[in-house]
Amino acid sequence: MEQNVLLGAYVFALAIFLGLEIINRVPGTLHTPLMSGTNAIHGIVLLGAMIVLGTANNWWLQAIGFVAVVAGAANVVGGFAVTDRMLEMFKKKPVPGGAGAAAGPAQGQGKAR
Repeated sequence: MEQNVLLGAYVFALAIFLGLEIINRVPGTLHTPLMSGTNAIHGIVLLGAMIVLGTANNWWLQAIGFVAVVAGAANVVGGFAVTDRMLEMFKKKPVPGGAGAAAGPAQGQGKAR
């Protein structure tokens, strides 16, 4: 039992350092696709937290599970909000006066002779 806890702590510490190194080396052009993939992973984490919460039989396990579900849901919603804001940056802004305002009258709108 004690060996499993030590192994879990070791894996957790390595995951923190590996995650920091990977995120710091990601170029700016890959952040939007990376956020989309991360949102999918957070959805799976949220589902796992709900399953664990449903099987908890102690009040303190239920409290921890509830906090995990709330934090996971906030992470998913925040991730989609950030992705939406990032995608808004790539949309073209509308031209004032419409797209064809400077091109002159459209065909069929002039006087018939």
